[in-house]
Amino acid sequence: MEDNQENHIAIFKGKEIRRVIHNNEWWFSVADIVEALTDSSDPRQYIKKMRQRDKELDSYWGTICTPLQITAPDGKIRETNCANTEGIFRLIQSIP
Repeated sequence: MEDNQENHIAIFKGKEIRRVIHNNEWWFSVADIVEALTDSSDPRQYIKKMRQRDKELDSYWGTICTPLQITAPDGKIRETNCANTEGIFRLIQSIP
């Protein structure tokens, strides 16, 4: 983990959103955002289907999302797909 990264939790609609400072801006866990907005019990599967429906999102996935080290729900540090504010807005556009 880089020295300038800090892990934090934000609350949105009563759900925890993991976030980390990377390159002097907030990056948010994509799975946490999708879970909070969709109430999906399996956000990873929801993301997979969302990418299948939205081919443009899928083609730019590597640009929108960056794997960053962040604390997982089990307390271990894991790489998690994260997006900055601009990327999160793009993801939100793909949620019906």
